[in-house]
Amino acid sequence: MSVDRIANARLRDRVVSAEAAAALIQPGETVAMSGFTGSGYPKAVPVELARRIEAVHAQGNPFQIKLMTGASTAPELDGALAKADGIAMRMPFQSDPDARNRINEGKLDYIDIHLSHVAQHVWFGFYGEIDTAVIEVSAIREDGSLVPSTSVGNNKTWLDLAKKVIVEVNEWQPAGVDGMHDIYYGTALPPHRKPIPLVNANDRIGDTALRCDPDKIVAVVRTNGPDRNSPFSPIDGTSEQIASHLIEFLKHEVKKGRLPPNLLPLQSGVGNIPNAVLAGLAKSGFRDLAAFTEVIQDGMLDLLRDGVLSYASCTGFALSPQANETFKEHIDFYRERIIMRTQEISNHPELVRRLGCIGMNGMIEVDIYGNVNSTHVMGTRIMNGIGGSGDFARNGFLSAFLSPSTAKNGSISAIVPMASHVDHTEHDVSVIVTEQGLADLRGLTPRKRAQVLIDNCAHPDFRPQLQDYFDRASRESYGKHTPHLLPEALSWHQRWLDTGTMKGM
Repeated sequence: MSVDRIANARLRDRVVSAEAAAALIQPGETVAMSGFTGSGYPKAVPVELARRIEAVHAQGNPFQIKLMTGASTAPELDGALAKADGIAMRMPFQSDPDARNRINEGKLDYIDIHLSHVAQHVWFGFYGEIDTAVIEVSAIREDGSLVPSTSVGNNKTWLDLAKKVIVEVNEWQPAGVDGMHDIYYGTALPPHRKPIPLVNANDRIGDTALRCDPDKIVAVVRTNGPDRNSPFSPIDGTSEQIASHLIEFLKHEVKKGRLPPNLLPLQSGVGNIPNAVLAGLAKSGFRDLAAFTEVIQDGMLDLLRDGVLSYASCTGFALSPQANETFKEHIDFYRERIIMRTQEISNHPELVRRLGCIGMNGMIEVDIYGNVNSTHVMGTRIMNGIGGSGDFARNGFLSAFLSPSTAKNGSISAIVPMASHVDHTEHDVSVIVTEQGLADLRGLTPRKRAQVLIDNCAHPDFRPQLQDYFDRASRESYGKHTPHLLPEALSWHQRWLDTGTMKGM
C-alpha cells in the first residue's frame, strides 16, 4: 500500500492541477523556482505557465516574468519559458540553449552572479520582492514541513521571502531522500550575523526539512516526473590526460607535506573532465576523501560506493539517468554518506576557506598571466555563467582550472595573450591544466607565470605564436610588469571572428 506523500491534511485540501496553479502567477511578477543543474526543479507548473503565456501573447498582450532559480534547470522550466518569450530577466545561472540564444540576441536580460551571493543579495533587497515561489519537494510531512527532493539550492530563501508559494510534490523522487538534507536556519543579516557552526565537511547543523508558513501556500500540485540530466560521454583521451596531470600534482603536494594523504575536501564542477579526475583518484590509491561541493555527479557516487570517498556535502545532483537509478536503488546507503545543504552554505566563502577546499573547475580560456574566462566566448557571448567557481577559486586552498588546450577542431587556443573576459583574476588562480601539461602559478611573478603557461599548457600549434607575442611584449610594452601589446592583445579573438581560426597567417 503506497503512502500519500502529502501527510498534512490542511495542505492536501489545496491540491489543484498544474494549470490552475500556473494561473496564480501574474504578468510582471518575480518568480523564484527550485532547481539546480537539472535536479529538483518543478516539472509541471512552468510548462503550464509557458502555455498560458503563449496564449496571452497570441491575443496580442504582454506577459513575462522575472525568473530566479538555484542554478541551471531543464527544458521544462528554462526551455519552455524561453521559447514562450516569457522571461524578462533571468538569474543566476543557466545552460538552456533557447535561453542562451535569447540572452545573446539581447532579448532576455541576464544577471550573472556568484552562487554564494544570490540568497544574501535577495535578502538585502537588491532585486525587489519575490511574488511567487514554485518549489518541488519529495513529500509534505504531517506537521507541514517540506522534504526537499534532489536539490536544495535557494529554496529556503524563496520560501522565507515569497508572498505566495506553489508546491509541487513529485512522487518520482525517492521517498528515502528524507533525512539526507541539512537546512541551516541560523543565518542573519548584518550586523547580526554569527559564526556558522560547521567545522567538518560532514557536520550537520540544521533541519532535515524546509519550513514554510502554511498560509502562504496557495496551491499544491502532484507530479511524477524525472529529473533531466543528460548521460555523460565516455571519458576520452584528452580528459584522461588532464586528469592524470592534476592527480600527479596532488600526489606531489602530498609528498611535499602541503596536503594530507587524504587531501582536503574536494569541489568539482560538472562535466567529463571532472568525472575523469574523480575516476583517476579512485585508481591512484587515494582513500578517505571528502567532498564539499555544489553538485554530486556520477563519479562521486562511484567513489562513495567504492569507499574512496567517505562522505560528500552538496546542494544538488547532476546524475545521468543510469546513475539516478543506482542512487534510488541504494538510497539507504547514500543517505548515510551524502548531506544536501542550502546553496548559501554549500558555497559559503568563509566555509570554503575554513575547510581548505580544493576547487576543480572548467574554463573557456586563460591568458598568459593566469586570468581565467569561464563564461564568455570571444568576450561577448555568454555560455552558462560563473556559477560557484569563483566562490571556491578565491577562497579555497587550491584553485585548479581545467580545459583542453584547443577548441573548435583546433581553431581556438585556450591559452591566449589576453583573456577576452575575466571572471577569475590571476590572484585567485593556483593551477592551470590542459592535456599538454600543468602550470603551477603559485608564487610566480606575471612574466614567470607567462612562460610556465606557454611551456606547459599551450598546444604546439599555438606555442610559437604565444612565445613570439610574449617576447615582443617583454621588449616593447609600455610597462614591463605585465607586458602587453595593446593593439594585438585581443587580435587572436578578432582573427577567429574574421577568418574562423586564431592561427596566424
